[in-house]
Amino acid sequence: MLRFMPVGDSMTIGSAGEHTWRYRMWQHLCDTYGRPFALVGPRETLHDKATDTPTSYEYADPDFPRAHLAGWGEGWLHMAPLIGDAVRSCRADVLLVSLGLIDLGFYTNAEQTAENVRAFVAEARAVAPRIRMVLLPVIPNVRAQDDPPFGTQVTLFNELLAKAVADLDEPRSPLLLASPPQSYDINHDTYDGTHPNANGEHKIAAAFAEAMSQGWAIGRAYGPAV
Repeated sequence: MLRFMPVGDSMTIGSAGEHTWRYRMWQHLCDTYGRPFALVGPRETLHDKATDTPTSYEYADPDFPRAHLAGWGEGWLHMAPLIGDAVRSCRADVLLVSLGLIDLGFYTNAEQTAENVRAFVAEARAVAPRIRMVLLPVIPNVRAQDDPPFGTQVTLFNELLAKAVADLDEPRSPLLLASPPQSYDINHDTYDGTHPNANGEHKIAAAFAEAMSQGWAIGRAYGPAV
């Protein structure tokens, strides 16, 4: 049985009342994978905006395996020290990672963030030498659109992320670089210029699904909801 661990920031943990792309991915794998699988991780909650804490269980549909390793305001900087214990305790086989926006926005520049990517990969492999990972670039967001220097950092980081994937990929622990979601439009696929609405959730799930389908023959292409 494959164990998939979603790893990410606010776009992955989601907030009260949302489905999250994790739910959309679970639905897709149920429909297309055809074998036993699980979503795993040390956390289960959504972010509660009213209290600014990760304490909500108010999923739009709570009837799915909600486990993850994601946090509002957390990035590669925060997850690199946590990933080893999470992989060990949850016996993860595949990491689905969407990180970087928070790092670039508040903590590290593109080069420093790329170094934290490499540290994250090393920590995961130290625990599980055969672990697989799908890494999603930083996707379109309002700050990258309206703040040109920040947009330049996003572009540079995405280039460095692609280089890190190429450098670190190896047969026993393969890495895939997911393509940014097709036709992602911050005016139609987010509710605030950054966080995905239902359309955006489907498109993020589709990016991971397409990478795994094409790269590893896991599941199939994402359906018409995109």
